[in-house]
Amino acid sequence: MDIGIRNYIQRKGSEVSVPYAGIAHKTAAGRLMVVSNRLPIALHKGSNGAWQANPGSGGLITALSPVLRSSGGIWIGWPGTCEAASLDGQLHSAGRKVGCSFMPVSLSEEEMKHYYLGFSNESLWPLFHDLPSYCKFDSEKWKIYQRVNRKFAGVAAENLREGDLLWVHDYHLFMLARELHNFGISPQIGFFLHTPFPSADIFGALPWRKEILEAMLEYDLIGFQTLRDKNNFIQCAETYLQCISVSDISGLDLIILPEREVGVGVFPISIDFEEFAGEAAQRPVADRVNELHRSNLGRHIILGVDRLDYSKGIPLRLEAYREAIRNFPDLKKKVTMIQIVVPSREDIESYQKLRGEIERMVKEINDDFSHADWQPVEYHYHSIPREELLAYYRAASIALITPIKDGMNLVAKEFCAANVDENGVLILSEFAGTASQFNSSAILVNPYDSEAVALAIRQAVYMKSGERKQRMRKLRNNVRSEDIYWWADRFLKQITLNPNGSKASHIKK
Repeated sequence: MDIGIRNYIQRKGSEVSVPYAGIAHKTAAGRLMVVSNRLPIALHKGSNGAWQANPGSGGLITALSPVLRSSGGIWIGWPGTCEAASLDGQLHSAGRKVGCSFMPVSLSEEEMKHYYLGFSNESLWPLFHDLPSYCKFDSEKWKIYQRVNRKFAGVAAENLREGDLLWVHDYHLFMLARELHNFGISPQIGFFLHTPFPSADIFGALPWRKEILEAMLEYDLIGFQTLRDKNNFIQCAETYLQCISVSDISGLDLIILPEREVGVGVFPISIDFEEFAGEAAQRPVADRVNELHRSNLGRHIILGVDRLDYSKGIPLRLEAYREAIRNFPDLKKKVTMIQIVVPSREDIESYQKLRGEIERMVKEINDDFSHADWQPVEYHYHSIPREELLAYYRAASIALITPIKDGMNLVAKEFCAANVDENGVLILSEFAGTASQFNSSAILVNPYDSEAVALAIRQAVYMKSGERKQRMRKLRNNVRSEDIYWWADRFLKQITLNPNGSKASHIKK
């Protein structure tokens, strides 16, 4: 098979094993360098006050580990603390477990406040989720955002060698390629946006729209989650920039600039299907599933799992559930909604207000509809261990995933992978990126239409076993065939087999 990870590894020099391929490949020079806002590590202090670091278990590092390991790759990012402490030993130890080097970018409390909490998450995040009313635009935070991007670029520049491939991730680092070029360095560099990209009329609210677009066009390949996001970006570039044209070559759009070409493509991210399915099938998870069924007296569990964020549509979901049990009395005592909210960005005022609204609505629903032997909503506000999460996925008859905007929404894919009994039903917002892949097998809803969501809940509750299994089998086959390795393969193949852009390079040998 002619796939990206294999093609990339075949250009290196030793025997390595690639989990996705299942066979060994020869490899030659050049490394993969990944740059993200945060290093993929879990950092904490031990009882003696010393820092400890362990590699994280997210899908991104899982997928890229084979390439990083085979190429002697590097991962650059903020380590997770602003304390002035040396973490070299801890990062070296964590990196050895993955087979790459972790290189930290040191940021001050002020920089994290204005670059991350400020510009990234109070300006770009709401704007890119079509919520401009939540945006706060501040020129000082914009300056610090650029300064921090320059810091990231500086660490990359210090570690780059001829032939290295950079893969930069997400909205925190739009300016990184431009900053590298300002240093006189032009490596092969790709960018992937994990969030949606807004339409031209919404993006136009950003005071620095031109600067962001021009900086993005200094990458050689830009990846988006969906066709809609890619088209929105192209529309923005055509609307707000001059001297560009667009052509389509074998599914990859090329934005043609006076001196270079930039590839723009769709690469929907995914999860490690086999890992989720395998862990969900383990005995401890199955035992916990049985406990959940017993404690809920065999009722249908309707599951919501979300990070605390206004883009997830949790209040709208609760309202739709309230409408379902109010309008369909037969659902009372037949269903229980379990809503898990994982804390996030609690320093931001809008998130604090959102938490208060969610908890108020949960109380109202339970006050209005509870009986001695039935509570309509079971609410959890905390992080949840992986094994427990898998048990909830397996125990749920219905996953109610209704963001008002989401780049992809991997919870939907995790639910399907963990549904080893193939008896769950996925109710999914049409505004989640996942909808473009799941549209024939999930029940798609408009989260703003509470009546339609309530009807979808009732439809899912009474869905026959055969239809449940047929729908879930199709969903699981989709996630299995287009998993996190497939995603990484496609991106790396595109950038290594279709290099674009300027090739002038002043990288140290």
